[in-house]
Amino acid sequence: MENICPIGQRFASEISALLTPPSPLQVQEYFDQLLSTRKCRDIKVNPNGDFGKGVYAESDFTEGQLVLKDQMLVGAQHSSNKIDCLVCGFCFRFIGSIELQIGRKLYLQELGVPKGCCGSDSSDGEDDSCIENGDSSMACGSSTTKDKVSLPKGLVESLMNGELVLPYSDKFSLPPAVPCPGGCGEAYYCSKLCAEADWETSHSLLCTGERSEAISREALLEFVQHANETNDIFLLAAKAISFTILRYRKLKATYLEKQGKTPNASSPTDLSLLFEAWKPISMGHKRRWWDCVALPVDVESSDEAPFRMQIRSLAFTSLQLLKAAIFDMECEPLFSLDIYGHLIGMFELNNLDLVVASPVEDYFLHIDELPYPQKKEAEDITQPLLDALGDDYAVCCQGQRWPSNNNCTKTNVQGRRGYHFVCRRGTSI
Repeated sequence: MENICPIGQRFASEISALLTPPSPLQVQEYFDQLLSTRKCRDIKVNPNGDFGKGVYAESDFTEGQLVLKDQMLVGAQHSSNKIDCLVCGFCFRFIGSIELQIGRKLYLQELGVPKGCCGSDSSDGEDDSCIENGDSSMACGSSTTKDKVSLPKGLVESLMNGELVLPYSDKFSLPPAVPCPGGCGEAYYCSKLCAEADWETSHSLLCTGERSEAISREALLEFVQHANETNDIFLLAAKAISFTILRYRKLKATYLEKQGKTPNASSPTDLSLLFEAWKPISMGHKRRWWDCVALPVDVESSDEAPFRMQIRSLAFTSLQLLKAAIFDMECEPLFSLDIYGHLIGMFELNNLDLVVASPVEDYFLHIDELPYPQKKEAEDITQPLLDALGDDYAVCCQGQRWPSNNNCTKTNVQGRRGYHFVCRRGTSI
């Protein structure tokens, strides 16, 4: 039986307005303002009726010159990658220390739990409570091991709690892990600035800690578990909805303050403010997820219709769990299946990979390039760790982010939330 979304029926006109693509003039004005705010005067974004939005150079660029530096609106580390990399939940910079990165991964490997379960009961799919004081009672996942390399008892714990300092690791210092201000013990950050920024843009609604603004932390845990077991693109969609809700609340608070009024919990939705809060998301090209997702190679064309209905049902289940967790009456249209499906479809069509190189790889390469006898002295300590880590000793942080810009060549810069575009030889801007 087809899943019916009553919100879609009650708010049909509002949902249609939210999903109506902005006019070329609105697109032009939005990006002109965005580029002006970023003080980027050498490029221009122009809408084209045949090809969509294009980035055009307003001046000549030399090879290697920075073309555009901008923030991503939403980004998420893949759930299956969280065992390998402990990174800032906002800018995705590696955090802690080289010792913690190595010790944490070795510790999780020792548990023998299948890869990908790390953070399966958390608000953002993140659960790194085991990093505090090297506590082995709170671990959550493991990489698949091949031939297990035995390490001295207590070595892993001493790496995690900072008792053991590896040779030359001071050349690869990382910012300390700052815990989530909501107290979830799952999300960690590279700085208080990143922690506050994430809290203000999405995490305050997606946190499972005591100070969470979610209406049901239990429902939130169910939502995240469902996403980790099915498709973690739902986590990105949840961030986009949370981003819009929180932006709406800020816009409304500012508006009421200017009017000399106090916020009222029972006040009606201000649609103009909801549309304004939605504006950054409205700029992305959208189609329903179950209509645009590519047919897997193992699904016959005769089974396409049932497959797409199954995808729709999956999204419906995810949406109901998210609604139970963070529903906001004033932003009710955002919880329609049509909005949710188009959001996920937008990510399906436009996402770019989020990749941050691991400093652990740089560390071991540095050890390998040391002159004798420093190399031998260092490898007496580091080689057993490298052997225990195996071939995947330095997996990159991997995830997905939006928005994307396919008109420029991208380069990932560790420690900065967002993306830089640089001019490459042979690249047309």
